[in-house]
Amino acid sequence: MSGASVTLATDARGVATLTLNRPDVHNAFDDALIVALDRLLEQVAADEGVRIVVLAAAGRSFSAGADLHWMRRMAGYDEEQNMADALRLARLLRRLDRLPKPTVARVQGAALGGGVGLVACCDIAVAARSAVFALSEVRLGLIPATISPYLVAAVGARAARRHVLTGERFGADEAHRIGLLHEVVDDDALGAAVETVIGNLLLGGPASIADAKELVAHVAATPNGQALLTESARRIARARASDEGREGIAAFLEKRKPRWTR
Repeated sequence: MSGASVTLATDARGVATLTLNRPDVHNAFDDALIVALDRLLEQVAADEGVRIVVLAAAGRSFSAGADLHWMRRMAGYDEEQNMADALRLARLLRRLDRLPKPTVARVQGAALGGGVGLVACCDIAVAARSAVFALSEVRLGLIPATISPYLVAAVGARAARRHVLTGERFGADEAHRIGLLHEVVDDDALGAAVETVIGNLLLGGPASIADAKELVAHVAATPNGQALLTESARRIARARASDEGREGIAAFLEKRKPRWTR
């Protein structure tokens, strides 16, 4: 897939790496990249052989946000055309957030605007210490609207207020402190750190990981009352009775590896 704005490579373990592939423009978003990434996410979501999705980027930057040429085109759109354009990005972000596979962001260099949104949508985010972040939309007279649900979920309203209002750049350590990143490592250790995360994810049952991901989303959106109590009990009962649940418990009791780790 040389020359594509996003590439896909899947290894024998079922680890699919989606790579933003516009290094000459720091992997900036345009309509073509959005469509390509959305289609590939749909593809890996439906592929039973894929267990983990890594979102990576070619070149020095993760993503510099919106492409300047795309922004110029959008400036000439009317409100209806802008709505259609914005919905494509919003749907991409929702698909990434809800993907029924664990997702890992591998971040180097600049992650700006929509690039921050991609990081916030991933289940686990690991970055090089030299990475830099910004939500600078207000400095262009805009707002980070489509990424805001995922940004606020990741860092909370208080931290989001500061960064969407000031538009200031901040480093990987600050991104880790506010919850955008799970781990920050030296630049030359980024690949190894992502591999450690992958190794841990491969130890879990594929179906249980998908269910656990959906469980977190459900609990986060549901008041802690009788309905949630009943639903949480129903979910663990279903997991215990599933083929994967039975295999996992049997493997533990028999002191062997479950089938999915082989």
